[in-house]
Amino acid sequence: MEIRQLKTFWTLASTCSFHQTAELLNYVPSTITMQIKSLEEELGVKLLDRLGKKVVLTDAGQQFLPYATRILNDVEEAKCISSQHGELAGTVVIGADEVLCAYLLPSLFKRFRVEYPGVRLFFRPLSGQELKSSLREGHADIVFVLDEPVGSKDLHSEFLKGEPFRMVVSPDHMLASRSTLVIDDFHKQHFLLTEKNCSYRTHFDQSITKKGADALTELEFHSVEAIKQCAIAGLGIALLPEMALKKELSEGEVVSLPWDLSDVSFTAQMLWHREKWISPSMAAFMQVAKSEWN
Repeated sequence: MEIRQLKTFWTLASTCSFHQTAELLNYVPSTITMQIKSLEEELGVKLLDRLGKKVVLTDAGQQFLPYATRILNDVEEAKCISSQHGELAGTVVIGADEVLCAYLLPSLFKRFRVEYPGVRLFFRPLSGQELKSSLREGHADIVFVLDEPVGSKDLHSEFLKGEPFRMVVSPDHMLASRSTLVIDDFHKQHFLLTEKNCSYRTHFDQSITKKGADALTELEFHSVEAIKQCAIAGLGIALLPEMALKKELSEGEVVSLPWDLSDVSFTAQMLWHREKWISPSMAAFMQVAKSEWN
């Protein structure tokens, strides 16, 4: 069993794509196939299945992944200890949802690349439900969440910034010119919202129900951009983090409604597993992230 085989397997488990894995490791796809086949033959089990263009781990692959992750972490730690000089290098696997990926992290990634050009950042877009599990399963080193303060025995949370929410509509919406609103004003209005498994969507539902709202008329979306475009088109009331609305608010494409959303204010947080070894490249990224918003 070779370290390069384990690295190929781990990368393939992260990307779920032979093509992306080949690009990241600077191999041709046939080399990826050969290394995985050799590893499977040595272990005597099938580690993954190819379903069309997508790769999924078998049960044996899922069981083997934590061991491969541990070995690769030990190897990286050993390299760092034995290396006394030279440019910081390595790979940091980052996870985040769509909102943070699009509106919070680009400036951080740009700054980190300038300061540490030898470190490779590998980004994995994940849904809210997948973010924490990706740390526990060893698929990501660091994840960013927009949520209430995370309290967990196995995950460490670092506060980055508070994030208010806005309720917005198009300028020609019937509620756009109102200076005050009461709960009855939302009767028969359409709300443009993220899916129900989204943390701030759940919190909003609870909040507005406590204030006396009956069942809301809702349209659910996977995409924040789709929610914004539907609000701009006058299809309803959108609830989104302020960071996702700065451009549209400044250009007058949407207007903010006078509704108190202070109880739906969440925080952007950086999470990592408490038991994970913090490599120098990971520590450098965490430090830059902390200083970016302090």
